[in-house]
Amino acid sequence: MRLYPDPQATRLREVLADYHKVSPAQVFVGNGSDEVLAHAFAALLKQPSPLLFPDVTYSFYPVYCRLLGIDSTTVPLDAEMRVRIDDYMGRPGPVIIANPNAPTGIALSRAEIARLAAARSDSVVVIDEAYVDFGAETAIPLIRDYPNLLVVQTMSKSRALAGLRVGYAIGHAELIEGLTRVKDSFNSYPLGRPAQAGAIASIEDEAHFQQARAAIMQNRADLTAALVRLGFEVLPSSANFVFARHPDRSGQALAAALRERAVLVRHFTAPRIADYLRITIGSEPELARLTDALREVLAKND
Repeated sequence: MRLYPDPQATRLREVLADYHKVSPAQVFVGNGSDEVLAHAFAALLKQPSPLLFPDVTYSFYPVYCRLLGIDSTTVPLDAEMRVRIDDYMGRPGPVIIANPNAPTGIALSRAEIARLAAARSDSVVVIDEAYVDFGAETAIPLIRDYPNLLVVQTMSKSRALAGLRVGYAIGHAELIEGLTRVKDSFNSYPLGRPAQAGAIASIEDEAHFQQARAAIMQNRADLTAALVRLGFEVLPSSANFVFARHPDRSGQALAAALRERAVLVRHFTAPRIADYLRITIGSEPELARLTDALREVLAKND
């Protein structure tokens, strides 16, 4: 531990490249996907035309825009809380989309992302795949055909390494070089030795990865069914959470009542989603505790 880590994270990049069937020159690593995204905003997304992203999405996107002076325009989700690729057509400028989207959990298909990248070959398209391993299609295979496409992933969700802070991006070498120039201007040693070693071990343990993600997807299906039985509307999720609302209860009231019972869920105050709760998929006992608490709350308020 007394020695500095490899500043290029060479072995980790080689392992990731092999896993995703790209070259190491197409891989960039950073301290979690938030840092990778920050570098992408600084290096690639500040353009003459406004950056486009959904009106309901990851809350850091507008934060990065304010910090870096990036002009941006939000594109409304449709009535079903979905990203519509057609709404981005005919509008110049770079695009960033979380897929699956957060906090809705709804995913675009790979074909839809290909259509978006093909339609704006003169602008960078960033796909933030923090939750992709829970049922969505990764856009990484599209990089071969679309040099304007950058895909960002994290080790914090499906690989349960949030404490190590490892994220990465995959794209054409020119995009990766842009990220590296920005990174090196701040910190030439992005990942410590434990983070690099832990990430490599995770990639090499495919059996555990598949077992863990399968368990989360099964628990998500079970929770969705339980919430529907309790009268909730649950959006179709490809993430490690569900986004749900009850037609007769406010999201704020439900979140407060659950908090009183030591059950924490995420509530948002933005008008379009104020009645929704984002519920993370936990273990079977945790989800049983949640549904028992919801059953008690709903019965008490009838």
